[in-house]
Amino acid sequence: MRRGGLSALLFAIPILFIFGAFSWWPIISAFIMSLQKTNLTDAPVWVGLDNFRAVFADPLLPTVIKNTAWFAALALIFGYPVPLVGAVLMSELRKRKGLYSVLAYLPVVVPPVVAVLLWKFFYDPRPEGVFNTVLGWVGLGPYPWLADTTWAMPSLVLEATWAAAGGTVIIYLAALISVPAELYDAAEVDGASVWRKVWHVTMPQLRGVLFITLILQIIGTAQVFLEPFLFTNGGPNHATETVMLRVYNLAFANLGNNFGQATALSLLLAAFLAVMSLVYFRITRSWSQS
Repeated sequence: MRRGGLSALLFAIPILFIFGAFSWWPIISAFIMSLQKTNLTDAPVWVGLDNFRAVFADPLLPTVIKNTAWFAALALIFGYPVPLVGAVLMSELRKRKGLYSVLAYLPVVVPPVVAVLLWKFFYDPRPEGVFNTVLGWVGLGPYPWLADTTWAMPSLVLEATWAAAGGTVIIYLAALISVPAELYDAAEVDGASVWRKVWHVTMPQLRGVLFITLILQIIGTAQVFLEPFLFTNGGPNHATETVMLRVYNLAFANLGNNFGQATALSLLLAAFLAVMSLVYFRITRSWSQS
């Protein structure tokens, strides 16, 4: 109190109230709901851990976990390097860097529903579809895209990478500005190529940012909902039904409006991501600071 703590607390009260009302209280309410059987209209019935037992007994649980992991893996393999490569290439430009930054960020500005409808048109499985027509010029295709259990998930990852890469590109470009120019000058004097400058100068300087964006991407892809819901609604044959889409189906689709079971599944996902994030930060703490 003597050091001004009371004043700091008074200034913090509004934001603490906002967080309490719109973030912390819903989390507590979700935990309570996970122990009840409720459809949000009738009086809830206390069922204890039965909702969690029902989640583990769900025959589709292994499928949705596998689909979510597959989406996250594909997004990590293809979606994680793309923003970094784009940012490095744009940082090497001498002219019109701002124009390319705007073009890279433009997909983020497009409303997600509009983007999905546009890509659905591109993914027309007929030979005269946009993508199949373009690939046909080089003797490839036609491909079934969203209509096939093998191609559906990579198709979702491709659109999700296009839609989200722009924001990460801007983050990397901002981080690249902080890299001392003297390091690049010294590497250039030593005769380093562009690839060596990127590997030995850029990558070490961006190590902390790379670790943060990696865990953010893993968390984001584990919670993917929009693309499977709007593109395929989990099909074909549950090939793109993810954990969050399963939560939606349990709560709102024709599965009995079981909000308790849906909340239990969402809490299990949140607990898994929290533990994984804690382990990740402990493992990478020394690497990101070295």
